Amino acid sequence: MRAKRIVILDWDTMAYNKEEANARRFAALAEHVDVYPSTKPEETIAHIGDADVVICNKVLITREVMEACPDIKYIGILATGYNNVDIEAATERGIPVCNAGSYSTDAVTQLVFAYIFDHFQRVSLYSMDVRLGAWETAPAFSYFPYPTGELRGKTLGIIGYGNIGKNVAKIADAFGMSVLIATRTQPENCPYPVVTAEEVFRRADVLTLHCPLTEQTKGLINKKSLALMKETAILINTSRGGTVVEEDLASALNHDMLAGAYLDVLEKEPMSPETPLKGAKNCVITPHIGWTPLETRKRLLDITEDNLHGWLGGNPQHVVNGI
Repeated sequence: MRAKRIVILDWDTMAYNKEEANARRFAALAEHVDVYPSTKPEETIAHIGDADVVICNKVLITREVMEACPDIKYIGILATGYNNVDIEAATERGIPVCNAGSYSTDAVTQLVFAYIFDHFQRVSLYSMDVRLGAWETAPAFSYFPYPTGELRGKTLGIIGYGNIGKNVAKIADAFGMSVLIATRTQPENCPYPVVTAEEVFRRADVLTLHCPLTEQTKGLINKKSLALMKETAILINTSRGGTVVEEDLASALNHDMLAGAYLDVLEKEPMSPETPLKGAKNCVITPHIGWTPLETRKRLLDITEDNLHGWLGGNPQHVVNGI
């Protein structure tokens, strides 16, 4: 079985600078494939048109879009998160929504520890000082004005215990960190203490978010939760920007209520010049790169293609709405 028409709405999110990623791999699965580099909200309905298969990364597929495009029978997400799709509306219309599952587990875990190492080893600060000649004028063989620390014995608090959370916990354990887990459902055979989010806030030296953006997690990091944290703690967010109230985090950083924050996601992306976090103290922001290693994006495309193969063959997989 082949699809009638596949439309890919935001291919540039997968192939920055037109590099190796290739949308033609989907041509064998449909009579026709249309690929758009990007799609503005006002273009979505026109770009989808009579397509029965929609593939996108961040384009909003709302109830209005589905009502205006009644031929949609399948939505494939080029990501793990699927909060850009109105799941209730898709379910009502019998449209399976399939995401890419755990494609980015290793890549995001790698970024989390890059942040942790940067904070505790101060590599970037020391490298900058060396470039500026500070070591050349040091009074002793070793120059260490910035305090560093060992990971062993530090407490890592993880909110969300899916594939990424589990992988982060395993690596933290290997470094001798004490791991605490807060998650909405009690995990089976979890080797680490499962506690409330409030306890994680209070005890963590490093707090890292690995939860989806839901009504329950929206604004999870706010004035109240930040007030519970140690002044020496750092926050890491590689999940979704909406889990953080940016004004509250900026205030906490600027008033030394927190030692630092490392963020790969923001509420508005691309980053708004008006975000209060832009000039916040000890705030490191990267431009949503956790998922971008070449191997990771190839895996993402493989999973997306396999998902579509499965649906066309009557065996859908990675279906987030149970259809």
